[in-house]
Amino acid sequence: MIKAEEAKYMKSHEYVHIAQSVVGVSDFAQHEMGDVVYVELPKIGQKIEAGKQCAVIESVKSAFDIYSPVSGEVTEVNAAVQSDPALVNQSPYGEGWLFKLKITGEADGLMDWEAYQKFTKEAH
Repeated sequence: MIKAEEAKYMKSHEYVHIAQSVVGVSDFAQHEMGDVVYVELPKIGQKIEAGKQCAVIESVKSAFDIYSPVSGEVTEVNAAVQSDPALVNQSPYGEGWLFKLKITGEADGLMDWEAYQKFTKEAH
C-alpha cells in the first residue's frame, strides 16, 4: 500500500507513486465514478506516453478513460482489479492500483498531495 501523500497527481485524478512506479486513480476519483464494474488495463510491455489514454474504468455511472501521469513501459498490471473491479473503490492506494511502469519520462506538471487536495476542494 502506498501513501496518498507521497503520490503525484493529474487534474484528471490519476496518480503515480514515483518510487514504486505505481499508477492508479485517486480516492476522490473512485468516489466520483461510483461502483466500478469493469477495468481494462494496458498490456505488459506497452509503451505509454504521459497524458495519453491508456486504460478504461467502467462504473455503474459511465466509462472513464484513464491517462498515464508519466511516460514509460508497462511492467505489471494488477490482475486482481480485473477479476474484482470493486478493489478500485475499496482500496485505490492499496489493492486497487492499476499498473506499474518502468518510468522513462519526468513527472512534469503533476501536483503534489497538498496541491491536489486544494484542487479537489476547488472543483466542488
